Amino acid sequence: MSQDPHEVAELVKTLEANKGKGRGGHKGFSCKKTTFSVDGSQSTVDSWRFNDWDYKRDDLPTYARGLFTTRRSNGTPEIAIRGYDKFFNVDEVPSTKWVRIENDTTGPYELSVKENGCIIFMSGLEDGTLLVCSKHSTGARSDVVQSHAKVGEKWVHKHLESVGKSPRDLALALRKMNVTAVAELCDDEFEEHVLEYPPETAGLYLHGINFNLPEFATLSGPEVHEFADAWGFKKAQYITIQSLDKVKEFLAKCAETGSWEGRDTEGFVVRCKLKSKGASYAPDWFFKYKFEEPYLMYRQWRECTKAVIAGKPPKIRKHKKITEEYLTYARRRLAQDPSIGKLYNQNHGIIKMRDGFLAEIGQKGSDIIAQEKAQGAGGGGDGQVSPVVLVPIATIGCGKTTVATALVHLFGFGHIQNDNIEGKRDRPQRFAYAVTNSMATHRVVIADRNNHQRREREQIINDVGKVLPETRFVALHYVHEPKNQMLDEIRMVTRERVLERGDNHQTIRAGSKGQDEIISIMEGFLHRFQGCNPDSPPDNDFDEVINLDVTASSLENLETVITHLYNAYPGLLPEAMPGDKEMREAIEFAMQHQVDKKHDLDFNKSGNSNKGPKRTPPPQQNPAPRKALTVDQLVGKLEYFSVPVSATRINSALSTMFDSADIEEARMFRMLKQSRRIQGEFHVTLIHRASASQHPDMWQMYTETYRGAVASVDLRENDKLIPTIGSARVKLERLVWDDRIMTFVVRIFPGQEGNMWPTANPIAHITVGTSGAEVKPVESNQLLSRWEAGDSVAGVIHDKEVPGGMILEGAVKPVFQRNTFGR
Repeated sequence: MSQDPHEVAELVKTLEANKGKGRGGHKGFSCKKTTFSVDGSQSTVDSWRFNDWDYKRDDLPTYARGLFTTRRSNGTPEIAIRGYDKFFNVDEVPSTKWVRIENDTTGPYELSVKENGCIIFMSGLEDGTLLVCSKHSTGARSDVVQSHAKVGEKWVHKHLESVGKSPRDLALALRKMNVTAVAELCDDEFEEHVLEYPPETAGLYLHGINFNLPEFATLSGPEVHEFADAWGFKKAQYITIQSLDKVKEFLAKCAETGSWEGRDTEGFVVRCKLKSKGASYAPDWFFKYKFEEPYLMYRQWRECTKAVIAGKPPKIRKHKKITEEYLTYARRRLAQDPSIGKLYNQNHGIIKMRDGFLAEIGQKGSDIIAQEKAQGAGGGGDGQVSPVVLVPIATIGCGKTTVATALVHLFGFGHIQNDNIEGKRDRPQRFAYAVTNSMATHRVVIADRNNHQRREREQIINDVGKVLPETRFVALHYVHEPKNQMLDEIRMVTRERVLERGDNHQTIRAGSKGQDEIISIMEGFLHRFQGCNPDSPPDNDFDEVINLDVTASSLENLETVITHLYNAYPGLLPEAMPGDKEMREAIEFAMQHQVDKKHDLDFNKSGNSNKGPKRTPPPQQNPAPRKALTVDQLVGKLEYFSVPVSATRINSALSTMFDSADIEEARMFRMLKQSRRIQGEFHVTLIHRASASQHPDMWQMYTETYRGAVASVDLRENDKLIPTIGSARVKLERLVWDDRIMTFVVRIFPGQEGNMWPTANPIAHITVGTSGAEVKPVESNQLLSRWEAGDSVAGVIHDKEVPGGMILEGAVKPVFQRNTFGR
């Protein structure tokens, strides 16, 4: 299969058009371009990298995870490296649900052992140079002494020498085939992971050969093995199974021990074909099946050991007894040889420590897991299950309370509803306190609120964990992402549920409020929803994450929760699992449950305050207290949203850029400085009220986010009405100026919550200063428009790269019209 230059040119054009735009939300994707030199060649290659969450979209120009392009000597663009299309774990996305896999794929199914290392790509350039890359780098610019790409290249040379061939031979062969060879670098002397690769098994395990095309096409397992034998590479083993039922049976059997043919493995990558559905060919398609144990236990041992080395208390979420035994061994070894700790923090000696402990107790990891299951220890290792808190992650209308009420009906779980916590002050803390109180009499408690933002999950985990450190937290995650694919159906289903429910809800009274008001409240939750990411805080503190389908029936989601709890925590629930009849009855009971305590989301309204004697305020001298503004009035007075950044760091960057500049280049900066026309404060404007009509969805997103931030605030306390609604990072990229105005071109990255913050301005920027009062900061948009178009007819435009690409931390904040708060 050869490359089509026109097709590749269109791909590169699309990537360039979306390069570094930083567009968030459901309206667009962005990609990062990095240019690398290639050792031994005059060529350069461009790496293209999407955000991980964008791979769940359905509108990317390519789904290659690992993509490098270059240009031939005649200027023709070509794909130099092509990784696999991003593939997902079973149940991770809708397309990897077993029912979808069964409907959409066809065998035979090749199950390749998932080797435990880092990915390496190899291909041939036009001049015969062998290009060796990691996922996104050639290693040429790495500040690390040994980059993954460079270590991979050393191994390529070793493998080729073993069969008497040269790097140029391999480059020419790969180029003739128009393919990228894909291998796993497994070398414990360089970098340890979870599985062991001593010197005799270290090297590059070839597991794929992909055609260098925008669409994914790859060679079969037998062809990959034949190539590996010819060129001296190690081979990732695989097995071919014809039917999907047999695949599921095989995977379930291997998952019991976390191994295959006596060798530990993390899981399998399953390669198959999508059903053609009338197309002329069946596209290649991958999914993966990862084993949980004993690898989660091994990772816990690693993180606990690092905590001990750092002098911090280790977090033991599962396998309590055996982990405490392991830590006794680890502490002894660390005391005997202090150098072990230093090496361990550099990811060396991890496997040796683990294997030393297993040798001392005479067991394998799979033996421990099997023993715990037999004892019904639920991962605790001592026959006792720690208390469990179920934490829904949902929006209005998902059915979380219906499922919760059904669980209470079946098992007698504790059930704390945030809607029952009355009053305004310290509601999150009082909610957590109620949960801990319930845990005194219940082994499982449901913390029933939406928990749809990370800060809410962090709060409940921290506040409960401080009182009861042994608590296990389980997320009931009603999946909303990717939003661009899922929200339309979620809107339809949840609105229908809420509007049919009428006033039988504690905070959303659809029978009394207008539909527009109800829908507006629901939209606010949808915009603010932050999905569960078990790989980053605070969601990595969840012991288990149970993914639920918002559009499925409550009965289906109830069954999913119960099945997962029985599998994850043997001994936690009654021995006999409820049948279909019992579950249906529980859902019917929950649906008929009537809400008797009701209050409004807007706590400033009459009738919602805490009951009790009113305090008479002490007499005040003038002025008289101002009447509290309503949330709607506050939103009506919003002027714009922005990301303020450090003036000190901005001024430092400017000084660094112009201290050694020549007179002409520094003229505008020195004029601004001498005339005190550099702004005292700096910010990135995200959207101004004046732009709301052109960007109604964006303005609504920001205003609804603000509504959520003040939902539980006393509206009489003015200082709390301008809250931080999120965090962001701002990268200074270039400084652009003419004789009227100077501005930084910036890129906006998510802050710690992971939210994207789009801007209504065509180019995100920070205005530095203007030449006079008659020049308004808004002129930055006009300057940057001319700069981007290369048009300097209206005056000479200068630009200068910001050295080092300074990144500033910022807080996303609302800005109000003057005198909103009487000052």
